[in-house]
Amino acid sequence: MFSKNSKEKGIESVLFFISTLTVLILFLICIFLFRDSLLLFKETSLLDFLTGKFWYPTSVNKQFGLLPLLLGSLLVTAGSILFSVPLGIASAIYISELAHPKVADFLKPFIEILAGIPSVVFGFFGLVVLVPFMQKTLNLPTGQTALTGSIMLGIMALPTIITISEDAISSVPSTLRQGSLALGATQWQTIYKVIIPASLSGISAAVMLGIGRAIGETMTLMMVTGNAAIIPSFPGGFFGPVRTMTATIALEMGEVPQGSAHFHALFAVGSVLFIITFIINLIADSIKKKYRFKVG
Repeated sequence: MFSKNSKEKGIESVLFFISTLTVLILFLICIFLFRDSLLLFKETSLLDFLTGKFWYPTSVNKQFGLLPLLLGSLLVTAGSILFSVPLGIASAIYISELAHPKVADFLKPFIEILAGIPSVVFGFFGLVVLVPFMQKTLNLPTGQTALTGSIMLGIMALPTIITISEDAISSVPSTLRQGSLALGATQWQTIYKVIIPASLSGISAAVMLGIGRAIGETMTLMMVTGNAAIIPSFPGGFFGPVRTMTATIALEMGEVPQGSAHFHALFAVGSVLFIITFIINLIADSIKKKYRFKVG
């Protein structure tokens, strides 16, 4: 029989091995991604890639400009956050502070189910229902626009924002609520002057994770944004088709000749996307640590 100490050391060794393996896999992915990306810059300068206005990877004079793809991704992500953040925070406040416990227990499973729906189902719903609706309602040439993609991404980001925000609000000590009410504040005054400021770090983390969820989405955007690699105009860019970085990789990687400049350009797009997502996750993690410190 194994002693208690040997069992604990065995468990620690297994956990250490799994953690090390995870870090190693991530490191290898980074090497694989950036190695193929750097080969692009033997033919195209980094500045031309980052500031180029045209994405013509198959023309005679090939141009690999990231700008239309980057702006398309940022536009759709910004629109989704403008849609999902107010709705998500309002829903979290209602579930945590205003709803009857039975109503809250009824709503939470549906929010979790919404998070588990495959993105292709959201994309199919957007293509069949939302795209024709937007085209007819706004009298647009096509309903496959940045606005349509923003709405769909906003719906997909809602479960993340609602769940984490609700946890942050529920974690506010009850003594703060009771003290505010005892001083004569109404329930609404307590919510927006005491509870929301106390849970602001957790809510901020929820928003950052929602951004990460939105900017990395692929299938839904392929189906509802029109996939036009053009720089969106402002402010009317929401009503025109755009193409995102994720959709570009998914659309073109299957047909591109391996080892070509186009192939390496797609890896470079993926590298930029990886860096953006990594930065967002770092910010969200730092906010979550700050939130835990405050609550603890």
